[in-house]
Amino acid sequence: MSSIINIGVTALTANQNALQTIGNNIANVNTPGYSRQQVQLQNIPGQFTGSGYFGKGVDVLTVKRIYDNFLTRQAATAQSVSASDATRYNYMKQLESLFPGGANGLGAAVSDMLNSFSDIANAPTDLTARSVVLARADEMASRFRAMADAMNELRIGTTSQLDVDVKAVNNLATQIGQANEKIALALGSGQPPNDLLDQRDQLIRDLNKYVQTTNIAADDGSLNIFLAGSQPLVLGKTVSPVGILHQDPYGDPTKAKLTITTGGVARVLEESTLGGGEMAGLLRFQNTDLTNASNLLGRMALAIGSKMNEQQSLGLDLNGNPGNPLFNLAAIPAALPQKTPANAGTAALSVSIRTNPSGTTSFLASNYDFTFASATTGTITRLSDGVQIPFDFGATNPVLLDGFQIQQSGAAAAGDRFLVTPYAGAARGINTAFSSPKDLAMASPLAASAGTTNTGALTLQSLTVRTVPIPPAVTLTFTGPGTYTRSDTGATAYAYVPGQAIEYTVPPTTPQTGWSLTLKGIPKAGDTYTVNANPYPRLDAGNAQAMLNLRDLAMFDGGPLTDGYASVIAEIGTKVQGAQQSAKVSNDIAINLEKDRTSVAGVNLDEEAARMIQYQQAYQAAGKMMQIAQSIFDTLMASFSR
Repeated sequence: MSSIINIGVTALTANQNALQTIGNNIANVNTPGYSRQQVQLQNIPGQFTGSGYFGKGVDVLTVKRIYDNFLTRQAATAQSVSASDATRYNYMKQLESLFPGGANGLGAAVSDMLNSFSDIANAPTDLTARSVVLARADEMASRFRAMADAMNELRIGTTSQLDVDVKAVNNLATQIGQANEKIALALGSGQPPNDLLDQRDQLIRDLNKYVQTTNIAADDGSLNIFLAGSQPLVLGKTVSPVGILHQDPYGDPTKAKLTITTGGVARVLEESTLGGGEMAGLLRFQNTDLTNASNLLGRMALAIGSKMNEQQSLGLDLNGNPGNPLFNLAAIPAALPQKTPANAGTAALSVSIRTNPSGTTSFLASNYDFTFASATTGTITRLSDGVQIPFDFGATNPVLLDGFQIQQSGAAAAGDRFLVTPYAGAARGINTAFSSPKDLAMASPLAASAGTTNTGALTLQSLTVRTVPIPPAVTLTFTGPGTYTRSDTGATAYAYVPGQAIEYTVPPTTPQTGWSLTLKGIPKAGDTYTVNANPYPRLDAGNAQAMLNLRDLAMFDGGPLTDGYASVIAEIGTKVQGAQQSAKVSNDIAINLEKDRTSVAGVNLDEEAARMIQYQQAYQAAGKMMQIAQSIFDTLMASFSR
C-alpha cells in the first residue's frame, strides 16, 4: 500500500516541478538572455522481489538549461562584427554630410573664385572686380576652415564616444567577474545555477557589442574572457581594465589606440587584432576614414592655396610691385618621430613643397611612414595604398616624394621611424593674406611684341611667365619660315614650329625658367619678335588670365583643379556605400545566427503550452492514483473493522 502512495507522491512532485518550470519559461518569454529550462526526470531504481523488480516512482534529476554553446558563440561574434560595421557606417554618413554639393559646397566656392578673375581680365584697373575676387577668395578659405572645424568636431565626438564605451566595457567586465565568482560558488552544490549562467551569457553578449571577445571555460565553471585574441580581460573574478590612448606611437593626437592594463602595465592593442565591436568601428573611422577625408580636404587647400600663391608671385600689382602671397597657409609640419619606442638616432625630417617645377600638381592624399635601415637609407610606405619606396638621403638630400621635398638633418639609427603628415592643419590654416584690391598682382611682368617691319603672318598665341625676376629682353629673328636665332645665344639657329612653345631656357636644360612663348603663323625672313619687360603693367591682365586658366590645370590625380572637390565627394561617397553594404551584410548574418540561437534556447509558447497540457494530465493521473490508493486503504481498514 505504502509503495503505491509513495509512487503517487513522487509523480505528483515531479509533475508539479515540471509545471513550475514551464510556468517560469512562459513568464520569461520576453526576458533578454533567458534560456528556456526543462526538468530532467529519472526513474527510481526498482526493488527486487521473487516476482521481479517493482518500480518505486520518479525522481527529479536536475533543471536543465537548453543551451547551444557553439551557436551562442557564433551569434555573439556576428553581433560584434555587425556592431562594428553599423557604427562605422553611421559615422561615415555624418562625415559625408560635411561635404555638401551644389551652391553651398566647397567646389562651387572654388569655381566662383577662379571665374571671378575673368572680370579683371576684361578690366584690369576695375577695383570693384578686384574686390569681388578677394571676397570670393575669402569665401573659399572660409569654407575650407568651416569644413575642417566640422571634421574636428566629429573627431571630438568620436573620441568622447570611445571614452563612454571604455567605461561600459570595464563595467561589464566587472559584472562578468562577479558572476564568475557566484557561479563557481553555486556549482559547489552540484546543480547548475541556470539564472546566473544566463545572466553571464547576456553580459558577454552585451560586452561583444563594444569589443569582440573569446572565452575559455575554467574547471570551476567560470569563463575567462580575452580581447584581441589573447589579452585577458577577465580571469575568474580578476578584471584587467581597458583604456583609450589618445595618440599613436608618433604622438599624433588625432589618432586613438585601445589599451589593456595587466599587472600595472598598459599594453596597446593593435586595431587589426580587435575584430568587431562598436569600439573597433569607432577606431577604424577615426584612425583611417577620418584621416583620409582630412587628407583629401587638406590636399585641396594646400594645392590650391600654394598654386595660386605661385601664380600671384609671377605678376605685378597695381603699384607695379611683384605679387605677395594671396593666401596665408599653415606651415607644413615636420615629420613626427616615433615615441613608442623612442627613436635612438638624432635625425629630424623637415617637409616642404617642391619648387620649379612646382609639386602642387603631384600631391597624393596620404601620410607617409619613413623607416630607416641605416643612418641615411630605408623605405617609405605611402599609407593610403601601402606602396613602398626606397630612399637614400646619402645620395639625394632632400628626397623628392609626391610633390614634396623631405630634408634630413642629423643621423638616424637603424629602426628609427618617422611619420610625415603634410596636410595636417592645411584646411584649418588657410585665409586671405591681404584685403586691398590693389595688391592683386594681375599684370604680367612680360610682354611680347612683333617687329614693326614684319611682313609674315606671325602672331602671338601665348606668353607664360615661368619665374621671377624676369630675364633681360630677348629678340627672336627669323631667318626663314622654319628657323630663327636669339639675341641671347648669338648665331645659333633653332627650328620653329607654329604652335610649339619656345622656352627661355633652351632644352634639355631643366627646370625651365624665365618664360615660355608660343607663336602661330608662318614668318618671313627678317621678321622679329621681342620678349621684354611689360611697359604698361596697369593696363595688362596677363596674370589674371593665367589665374583663370588654372581652372583646367591637371592637379588632382590627373583631373582638372575645378573637379577636385567632385572627386573628393565621389571618393567619400564610394566608401560610404561600401560601409553601408558591409553593415547590411553583417546585420543579416547576425540576425540569422541569433534566430538560430533562439530557436534552440528561446521560449516557444506553443511548445510550452503543449508540454503544460502533457504535465497537467500526468499530474491529474498521479492524483487519481493517490485517490485509488486511499480507496484501497479505506477498503482494507473496513475489512479489519469487521
